[in-house]
Amino acid sequence: MDASIWSNELIELFIVIGNKRANDFWAGNLQKDEELHMDSPVEKRKTFITQKYKEGRFRKTLLASLTKEELNKALCAAVVKPDVLETMALLFSGADVMCATGDPVHSTPYLLAKKAGQSLQMEFLYHNKFSDFPQHDTHSEGGLGQEPSQSTFLCDFLYQAPAAASKLSSEKKLLEETNKKWCVLEGGFLSYYENDKSTAPNGTINISEVICLAVHKEDFYLNTGPIFTFEIYLPSERAFLFGAETSQAQRKWTEAIAKHFVPFVAENLTEADYDLIGQLYYKDCHTLDQWRKGWFSMDKSSLRFCLPMQEVQEDRMHLRRLQELTISTVVQNGEKIDILLLVEKGRTLYIHGHTKLDFTVWHTAIEKAAGTDGNALQDQQLSKNDVPIIVNSCIAFVTQYGLGCKYIYQKNGDPLHISELLESFKKDARSFKLRAGKHQLEDVTGILKNFLSDIDDALLTKELYPYWISALDTQDDKERIKKYGAFIRSLPGVNRATLAAVIEHLYRVQKCSEINHMNAHNLALVFSSCLFQTKGQTSEEVNVIEDLINNYVEIFEVKEDQVKQMDIENSFITKWKDTQVSQAGDLLIEVYVEKKEPDCSIIIRISPVMEAEELTNDILAIKNIIPVKGDIWATFEVIENEELERPLHYTENVLEQVLRWSSLAEPGSAYLVVKRFLTINTVRHYNERRALESIKEGVLKIKEEPSKILSGNKFQDRYIVLRDGYLFLYKDSKSSKYEKMFSLSSMKFYLGVKKKMKPPTSWGLTAYSEKHHWHICCDSLQTQTEWMASVFIAQHENDILPPAGKERKRSITKNPKIGGLPLIPIQHEKSANQARKILRVREQSWSGCGSVKSMTKSLGTAT
Repeated sequence: MDASIWSNELIELFIVIGNKRANDFWAGNLQKDEELHMDSPVEKRKTFITQKYKEGRFRKTLLASLTKEELNKALCAAVVKPDVLETMALLFSGADVMCATGDPVHSTPYLLAKKAGQSLQMEFLYHNKFSDFPQHDTHSEGGLGQEPSQSTFLCDFLYQAPAAASKLSSEKKLLEETNKKWCVLEGGFLSYYENDKSTAPNGTINISEVICLAVHKEDFYLNTGPIFTFEIYLPSERAFLFGAETSQAQRKWTEAIAKHFVPFVAENLTEADYDLIGQLYYKDCHTLDQWRKGWFSMDKSSLRFCLPMQEVQEDRMHLRRLQELTISTVVQNGEKIDILLLVEKGRTLYIHGHTKLDFTVWHTAIEKAAGTDGNALQDQQLSKNDVPIIVNSCIAFVTQYGLGCKYIYQKNGDPLHISELLESFKKDARSFKLRAGKHQLEDVTGILKNFLSDIDDALLTKELYPYWISALDTQDDKERIKKYGAFIRSLPGVNRATLAAVIEHLYRVQKCSEINHMNAHNLALVFSSCLFQTKGQTSEEVNVIEDLINNYVEIFEVKEDQVKQMDIENSFITKWKDTQVSQAGDLLIEVYVEKKEPDCSIIIRISPVMEAEELTNDILAIKNIIPVKGDIWATFEVIENEELERPLHYTENVLEQVLRWSSLAEPGSAYLVVKRFLTINTVRHYNERRALESIKEGVLKIKEEPSKILSGNKFQDRYIVLRDGYLFLYKDSKSSKYEKMFSLSSMKFYLGVKKKMKPPTSWGLTAYSEKHHWHICCDSLQTQTEWMASVFIAQHENDILPPAGKERKRSITKNPKIGGLPLIPIQHEKSANQARKILRVREQSWSGCGSVKSMTKSLGTAT
């Protein structure tokens, strides 16, 4: 026998209990017809064993009359005596092996047995430390058994090093200088002793006070070999580092510790292979009014959490898909606290720790998990549509500044610059921005080509290579396109989304081939080796990529209006080139403050990614306007000769909106204005009403264009209901069936009604859907305001303000102004006059969109 396992005490214990005595207990209530026979099948044997030992169905019922508390009390009395059989009967009848004894020093039955010198009792209790035996059913209330005990007993040698917050960085060095300690986890306390013979611990940790448990997956090497570490953090700013000799031992200890301090409602978090688990303070869209406590865990690149205010048991954020990850410091109750803001697909979450120490641990772990971690496509930082940010950034830059550039993608950039830019993206693609003037177009195209060529597997995957090539044998275009579609659907999700983005971009580029000379074939010659990751390139590979580009609309099932929108955008972007905006040029947009008057005009630089919030804050800063507390300012688009206006949501892309003006009958009359929109009290009022009523309803006068539902060409009364993100149109308030239902997400609502519609009142709204216009008249200004506010709040699901506590978004570039012009610093007055003169000339010659003007940076630096 292995002497390291079969100790004298264990052998003696087996002899004392014996198979017959143990079976007398476990089968003491077994009926003749329930016995297991020699020829019983495997499934029946399995069921019998489960019933006998796990469920305890056939146990003696001599102790069935005892309650759980009485069983525990009897167990504490039994372990100090030599009768192991009594202890076995009590434990197997449902007594808690880790029950409280009432003795602060000898807090468990094991310690009582140790104090009494009962070695066989200690041996029995030790080997049953993970056992969990149900009580007899006669004592369960309402037929429901009690929850299983959460008590655990563990003991083993671990490396151990206590550390204060100031010594956190040197813990591992301290660990190297520390000998193993005998560690015991029992009764919810983790005690560490000088050795296994010591009776007094060097220290004790109350596990119920733990706020964070960090598990290090990488092994750490000492002179004696690898160890696997974990850290325990307490509210007292103390941290303890432990090390086990195997990953299995590490997991055993961390699972037992987590079991003691993570509550039952969050137990799902403990089941994953987490790196970090603990409690944090949080705010989200449901609880912005106050901080609450929630349970969080880090699982690779996912942040999983259980929040008490949510109906769902568990939620998660995919950290590589974060749109924003920022840290800020605020003062709360006279104390500075660090707050981490996480935004993913419109969801906003604020978190902060109990102490600076545990916050640092979480912040570091989240920041690392949200970054690029490897060279595979799925390991990159991703946008909300699952496309790597580096790909989206390059595409956006080339679209804005390269569509009109001849032989785009055939020109090579500077290898050193490309390498440096790639490294910047890999370090943190989320915060790195490509800037016109600072970064050259050829370098950006080089980044995209190099990235696609160097990822771990080809975007089209090497596994599917023969299928892509063999598809060319299919002569029928429709059948070949079907095959391409099937291959694309079989790609991993990130590959599929990225391929769609890349092919869409190449399709856009080739639509401008008359200017840039890059048709589908030329683009395929460049990108076939990137997308297939082949050293050379064959005509078959080129033909496949050319096929994908030419048939982009059919393969990816792109809608007709999306293609039209692309044509509109291409037209505007290439027109800017016609007005001599160079690759390093900046687009300037004329924006008004409060009203359209010359003195209220500001021309401001925008980028392809500027959002309405950023534009609003820039305008207010330039005009030195400090909003009155409670006022909400917004950017409005004004169209149709100032008859219609609409507030832009703070996340709306400004440039995209301006581009759409080209489809208007009179695009030159459109402009942007920044002004007051609502107040916090108004929003709160509407939210309270929505909470009580859940709907907005009323009789309004409506006219549609073109006429489909409403007969005639006049405004007609209709009963309108706004509910659950939809607008329902009823003939009257008594109608049970609606005439039309609109999804708010598919419509744009403007304040005002065009005069040519001959509205019966001066107040109303205009709703635009894909191919339909609805003109809605109200009986008063108040009614108009109520409906517009209700629609706007419902469209954006109450997310109408930038998150509370978040630093106001401003342009990164801070530019001085010349009059109303924010330009690169101009050193001579002559340059300023020249800039104004050229701008006036361009205003007169601009026919496509009167409120959009362009000029290059060189205007601001000429002397």
